[in-house]
Amino acid sequence: MEMVLRLAKKGVGRTSPNPLVGAVIVKNGKIVGTGYHQKIGSPHAETNALKSAGKKGKGATLYVNLEPCSHFGRTPPCVDSIIRNGIREVICATIDPNPKVNGAGVKQLRQAGIKIKLGVLEDEARKLNEIYFKRITSGFPFVALKIVQTLDGKIATLDGDSKWISQKDSRRFVHSLRKQMDAVLVGVNTVIKDDPKLTTREVKGKNPLRIVLDSEGRIPLNSNLLKKNKDNKTVIVVTTNKAGGKLKNKAQVWKVKSNYQNKIDLKVFLKLAAQKGISSILVEGGREIFSSFLKEKLADKIYCFISPKIIGEGISSFGSLNIKKIKDALKLKDVELKEFSNDILLIGYLDWRR
Repeated sequence: MEMVLRLAKKGVGRTSPNPLVGAVIVKNGKIVGTGYHQKIGSPHAETNALKSAGKKGKGATLYVNLEPCSHFGRTPPCVDSIIRNGIREVICATIDPNPKVNGAGVKQLRQAGIKIKLGVLEDEARKLNEIYFKRITSGFPFVALKIVQTLDGKIATLDGDSKWISQKDSRRFVHSLRKQMDAVLVGVNTVIKDDPKLTTREVKGKNPLRIVLDSEGRIPLNSNLLKKNKDNKTVIVVTTNKAGGKLKNKAQVWKVKSNYQNKIDLKVFLKLAAQKGISSILVEGGREIFSSFLKEKLADKIYCFISPKIIGEGISSFGSLNIKKIKDALKLKDVELKEFSNDILLIGYLDWRR
């Protein structure tokens, strides 16, 4: 199953909105077939593994990290192929939460006389597909905040200068994160101050959708996100038709209703994003945007780069979260640390059970 998970990871950044799936076929203690879901619309992992095994798959055991599908989508049901190829046993890490599957695949395999074992490395399998599980079970995209700050918790000087707080290898890691996500998001103030490109130019891989929350349509028309939008993957989210008028033929414009503060209603925006096929969003700034996602409990994960630099007064990573006591502080769980040449990356999940 560890091999299955490694195979599944090969599809990172190419399978959304489908999950990451790997498959290994074993017979008489030997691996006779392997496969993984390579990209959206291509054959599923089980189909590729069965093709790899050929006639050796008859009477073998199939290991897979997610319940085989039992419905027609972009490709035929994997369950039918498993039965047709004579697989004797299926060892599966976790049930697929998709209502179109959700136990139906396992039931169909059992009815065909195939032995089933569930739960092997289930936690690892669920974490691998945390984006897929979040969208399927909630109807919202998986949201990760990416923060780059100094040792004293600042994302920029008082004058707004932030290039560069992190080291080059940290920035390269950020670009690898971008290619794994469906979209990257910033607020319009970040565009005005930093004029980012939000691409994956430091690594090989697709560019994500580039989203700017800009309720009043203040984005400069000469910004990189509009000037270098040949792929039409820049989206400006506004709250009024008037705000989006000047952006005609320059970017995609999504109109979203405002909240009680006359800002973009984040829940409505996220629901719309999910309806448009976006499963994951990397939020890259700035302070107001970070704080809003936290105050509304809409962030799932945080990537926080900490650089050993001190600037004193400056722009803090977060604004007011209306927290009065330490015991009420937002907490991260399942925290891990990564070390770069001179930076530390803290990765953790928001614990909303407080």
